[in-house]
Amino acid sequence: MTKKVATVQVEEKLSAVRDVMSRKKIRHVPVLYGKHLVGIVSRTDLNRLTFGSLFEGQQDADEAMFQMLSLRQVMSHKPRAVRKSENIRTVAQIFLNEEYHALPVVDDKDDSKLVGIVTTTDVIRYLLGK
Repeated sequence: MTKKVATVQVEEKLSAVRDVMSRKKIRHVPVLYGKHLVGIVSRTDLNRLTFGSLFEGQQDADEAMFQMLSLRQVMSHKPRAVRKSENIRTVAQIFLNEEYHALPVVDDKDDSKLVGIVTTTDVIRYLLGK
């Protein structure tokens, strides 16, 4: 799992979330309300809102869409999470069976306390011994 997790607050603008993803070169960002996990947003979620990659000259439409919608409207609420003590096999089974690509990792005793994130890339690195 990745312990140093880039997160955003639920009140943040979608353009700020997009900037975090671009700057950190990540595809999933847990969403917090204060210190509590309340959601997750993916690059795919944001890409569904854009037209720029489909039609030339539509970047202004993309920005307008990002201004119209809030993070609360786009994020996945109450995301599927795993506890810190879960083993890699359980995580891999969730990725396979439930078609997730990232799971927030929460404290064993407090499922609203984010302690990390595990992605399909993390699992592949683990399996390759890197």
